[in-house]
Amino acid sequence: MSILWVLGAGQLGAMLKQAGTPLGIDVRPVDIESTDTLSLNTDDVVTAEREEWPETIATKQLATHNNFVNLKTFPQLADRLTQKQWLDRLQLATAPWFPVESNSNSEYAYKTLGERVLMKSRRGGYDGKGQYWLKESEGTNIPEDWKGNAIAEQAINFDEEVSLVGVRGRNGEKHFYPLTLNLHINGILYASISPLNRLKPLQSKAEAMLSKLMDTLDYVGVMAMECFRIGDDLLINELAPRVHNSGHWTQAGASVCQFENHVRAITGLPLAEAEIKGQSMMVNLIGVDLNHHWLKTKSLELYWYKKEVRPGRKVGHLNFCSNNITVLQSALTSLDLPQPYPEAIAWLAENLPEQ
Repeated sequence: MSILWVLGAGQLGAMLKQAGTPLGIDVRPVDIESTDTLSLNTDDVVTAEREEWPETIATKQLATHNNFVNLKTFPQLADRLTQKQWLDRLQLATAPWFPVESNSNSEYAYKTLGERVLMKSRRGGYDGKGQYWLKESEGTNIPEDWKGNAIAEQAINFDEEVSLVGVRGRNGEKHFYPLTLNLHINGILYASISPLNRLKPLQSKAEAMLSKLMDTLDYVGVMAMECFRIGDDLLINELAPRVHNSGHWTQAGASVCQFENHVRAITGLPLAEAEIKGQSMMVNLIGVDLNHHWLKTKSLELYWYKKEVRPGRKVGHLNFCSNNITVLQSALTSLDLPQPYPEAIAWLAENLPEQ
C-alpha cells in the first residue's frame, strides 16, 4: 500500500495523520530538519502542511518525488507577490496593492493607496508577523530592508473577516464548507464560528471565487481563502494551499473534516459533501498551559499539540459543536482563560445565533 508523506511534522501534519488512520492510509509527517534517508516508493504520495520550506536532507527527498501533489502551486502562492498577481490575472477582488521595489517610496504609497498602507513581506510572515505599517500622519517611510522583499496594500476598513475552506479532487470535483467568521487579535486567529445564516447570501459568491482559482491552478486537496467582508462584497486577503486554522471546527462540526477531505483528495479516494452537525465554534489556545478541567465542559473537544508553551505560540485548540445554543453559551462561560481571551469569548457569545 502506498504511503502519504507530509512535508512538515507540526500540528497540521499530526492531524492529517489522525484523519488518515480510519481510512487505512499510512500518513507519515516528516520533520523538515530530518537527516534520515526516507524509503520513498514510486507510488507513494507527498503533500505539505506548509507553503514553503528550507532545503534540507528531508525536504529535498520529498520535493523531488514525482507524486508531490501541487508542487508547482506552492511557490506561486507562498510568495505574496505572485499570489496577488494570480488574483489580478483571474480578476478576483483583492485590496489595491503594488510591489515594493528598490526605488519605491512612501510618497508614492500614500498617493496610490491612501494614508494608511500595510506592507507585507513576500515570504513567511504569519500570525501578525512580517508586517509593517506606513502611516502618512506619522510620516512613516519604507525601511531599506523592505525594498524588493514586500508588497504594499491599501488598508481596508472591513466589516468582518471570513474564510472559505474548500476541497478539490483530481477529477475536478469540489466541495465547500460553510463560510466561517473569524476573530483576529494582534494579527493572530483567536476564535472562529460557523455556520451562520447571515453569511449564507455570500456563500455562492465565495465558492465561485475559490473555484476559479483552484480550477485554474488544477489544484488538488484542501485550500483556504481568507476574505474581508465589506457589505455584500468580499475581498480576498490571503490564500493558503493547505488545511487551515479557520477550518479546525470541522473536526467536531462536520461528518468529514478538512483533514480527512485533504487526505481523500490527495490520495484519490472518493469525496463526499460533508454534513454539518450543528453550530460550531473554535478557540485557539495561544501561550496557555494545558488544563484538563476543560474536558468537563459539555460539547468541548480538546486538541493539544504537545508543544512547549511560549507567549504567542499556538499550542492547541478547543472545538465546540451542539444544536443547543444554551449548551454553547454555558461552555463559553465555563472557560477560564487569561487576557485577551475575554474579548474572544464575548465575541463568540455575541455571534451565536439565538436559540
